[in-house]
Amino acid sequence: MAQRRASVEGVVKGSSGFCCRACGGVDATLLIDLGQQPLANDLVDADRLDRPDPTYPLKVRVCEDCLLVQADAVVDASEIFSDYSYFSSFSDTWLAHARRFAVEAAERLHLGSTSHVIEIASNDGYLLRNFVEAGIPSLGIEPAHNVAAVAIAAGVPTEVRFFGVEVARELASSGRTADLIVANNVLAHVPELNDFLAGIELALKPEGVVSIEVPHVLHLIRECQFDTIYHEHYSYCSLIALERAVERHGLRVFDVETLETHGGSLRIWLTRAGGGRSADDRVGVARLSERAAGLDTLAAYARFEPRVLEIRSSLLGLLEHARQANQRVVAYGAAAKGNTLMNFCGIDTRLVEFVADRSPHKQHRWMPGSRIPIKSPDAIREARPDFVLILPWNLRQEITEALAFIRDWGGRFIVPIPEPVVLP
Repeated sequence: MAQRRASVEGVVKGSSGFCCRACGGVDATLLIDLGQQPLANDLVDADRLDRPDPTYPLKVRVCEDCLLVQADAVVDASEIFSDYSYFSSFSDTWLAHARRFAVEAAERLHLGSTSHVIEIASNDGYLLRNFVEAGIPSLGIEPAHNVAAVAIAAGVPTEVRFFGVEVARELASSGRTADLIVANNVLAHVPELNDFLAGIELALKPEGVVSIEVPHVLHLIRECQFDTIYHEHYSYCSLIALERAVERHGLRVFDVETLETHGGSLRIWLTRAGGGRSADDRVGVARLSERAAGLDTLAAYARFEPRVLEIRSSLLGLLEHARQANQRVVAYGAAAKGNTLMNFCGIDTRLVEFVADRSPHKQHRWMPGSRIPIKSPDAIREARPDFVLILPWNLRQEITEALAFIRDWGGRFIVPIPEPVVLP
C-alpha cells in the first residue's frame, strides 16, 4: 500500500485532490463514479418545479493506506442536514429495532436514574424516548431543527447542534458526560471524522461505553448496494478501517454485533483504550469475515463498478418492457437510496408514474432530479398498478406486507438490489 501521507487534519492533499478523512492518506483507488447527482434528500417543492435541481459529482474512493471507503466531500454538511426530510419514526421496523436496543442496553450496562445517555444525531427522538420513558436521563444532539422540534415536543431533551469537539467540551465542563453514547447511522454522515471521534472520547465517562451502528461496507460490496451511496454519506465503514480510526482517539472495540438493518450493518461497541472490558470473541469473528471477503486488500473493490452497470441495464430493461406492454409501474418509499437509483439509471415519469410514501413530510413533493411526484400510499389503491418498485429494499418485508392488497388485482413487486427481480 502507498505510504505517502498527509496530516490527519487534511491540510495536505494528493495530486488527485484526495485526502483521507480518517488517516490523512493522499492515495486512493476509485470505487465508482455515479456522475452528477442532486442531493438525495433535497425533495422538490412546487415552487421549485420551474428551476433545475443543483447537482454535484458523486465519486467514492478507497484510501490505499487505511482502506476507509469514502465519498469526495463536495457539499457542506450544513447544507444537507440543517433542514432534513428523513424522520425515523415512519418505519415500524426501525422503531422496533430502537426499542429492542434501548431495553437490552439498559440491562447490559445497568443504566438507571443516575445514568446519562447521549445520542448523536437523535433525529425525532425515536430511540431516546425509550430511555426517557424508563426514567434514564438522556440528551439528544441533532443538527436538523425541523426534526429536533418533533423530539422536543415528544419530551426528549434535544440540543440543535452538530456534534464535535466543541460540543463535547461543553458537555464535559458542565458535568454531562455519558455512561452510554449512541451514534446510530451517523458516522457515515460525518465529513470531519476525527473531530467527531475526538468529541466522543471527550464526552464519555471514564468507564462509559459507545454504541455505533453503521451500514457494513461488506454488504455494500458483496450485494452491490450502490444506491446507498449519496452525498450525505461521506464514509462507508468496515471494522478494519474503523478500528484504525478509533484507536487514534484513545478508544478500542470490545464487541461487534452483526445486524440486518439497512441491508446489513455492524453495531460496534467502544470503550476507552485502557478500560477494563475484555474483547468479545465476536470481534475476532468479524475481523476474519472481512478478511475472508478480501476487504483488507484493494482487489475486492475492483469488481464493484461492472456489477453496478449490469444492475442498471437489467432494471431499465425490465421497466422498458413493462412500458411497451402498457403495464403501469409505481414506486414505494421516497428514500434517499431511491433517488440515487433513479438518477443513476435515468428513470423518470416515463417509466415510473409516481412514488408513494407514508410520511406526510414527503407527500405532495417531487423526487430530486427525476421529478417523479410523491403521493400518499392511498394512491396505489386508486392507480391499481401492475408493478410496485420497492426503493427502500431493506424494508422489503414490511412494505410487501403493508401493500399486500396489490395482489387483489394481480399486482407484483420489483426489488432492485442486489439484482432486479419481480417477486412471485
